Amino acid sequence: MSNETTTRRRRGSEQPTLRQVADAAGVSPITASRALNAPERVNERTRARVLTAVERLGYVPNLLAGSLASARSRFIAVIVPSLANTVFIEVIQGLQDTFEAQGYQILLGNTDYDTDREYQLIRTFLGWSCSALVTAGLRHSEACRALLANWDKPIMEVMELGEALDLNVGLDHTEAGRCMARHLLGRGHRHILFVGARMHGDYRAGMRYTGHREVLEQAGCDAPLLELDHYGSLDAGAEGLERALTHPGGISAIHFANDDLATGALLHAQRRGLSVPGDMAIAGFNGLPLGQHVTPRLTTIRSPRQHMGQLAAEQVIRRLESKRVPRRQHDVGFELLIGEST
Repeated sequence: MSNETTTRRRRGSEQPTLRQVADAAGVSPITASRALNAPERVNERTRARVLTAVERLGYVPNLLAGSLASARSRFIAVIVPSLANTVFIEVIQGLQDTFEAQGYQILLGNTDYDTDREYQLIRTFLGWSCSALVTAGLRHSEACRALLANWDKPIMEVMELGEALDLNVGLDHTEAGRCMARHLLGRGHRHILFVGARMHGDYRAGMRYTGHREVLEQAGCDAPLLELDHYGSLDAGAEGLERALTHPGGISAIHFANDDLATGALLHAQRRGLSVPGDMAIAGFNGLPLGQHVTPRLTTIRSPRQHMGQLAAEQVIRRLESKRVPRRQHDVGFELLIGEST
């Protein structure tokens, strides 16, 4: 029988303790704990010995017990409205990479755009004594706001800018809508349709439409809105194009609320033998890779989603480390990507 087999704990036996790890590494239990939970406080050689002992013994730290002992957990609650949307996945990636690099673990919740579900998730995560909460968006029910009113941990709201509960990292969606509307007007279009999908849930699309409408009305143009009764998808984009073609306003350009819709419309136009942008100009929002690999390449606005997650996590970590982080907004900006679709 190998030495590794005899050293590792056998199935059914007691789990190795932190003291056993410390003894195996030749350090005190306090030093072993620091090597695992605050690696910046020990030298690299000591930490390497502790990690070797952890691996050899098969030690798994009891994170909950550690949280109770220190009155501070290493868990960060993250709540998003959808796990099927690439946009939120990229934000989560930025959050996770940054938090894990500093020894924090995210607990992820998905609301499915349901405010009651958000309330239940917040209650659950607060019960787990999470060190901080990150939510996608500034809009919460009154019940959620009341729940968080007396919580003394950092609250980070991402995606858009506005009046935040605490910390805020995002972009100006209203200005993004203005930017695309100006671009389409600059291409000579006067009859531009904005197409969104279930904008009561995707309220940030509504913010972009507000900016879009402002610019068109200032230019003396109507700003018709078509809201589809299902979430953004390629199929929904195809439907949006079909309805735009029969719109009484003689539409020459469509400003879609996201790239999924816009790409679906672009592909459907090709199936129908329509020229883009000759017969219909098409624009989107988000800057997703798919839109940049179709022909013609999609005109869109790119949001720095992963960077947004990284910056949000950095601000939370600074607050947790007792470094002064005032309540403020961080605008990550956006970029207009001009493709051949307009």
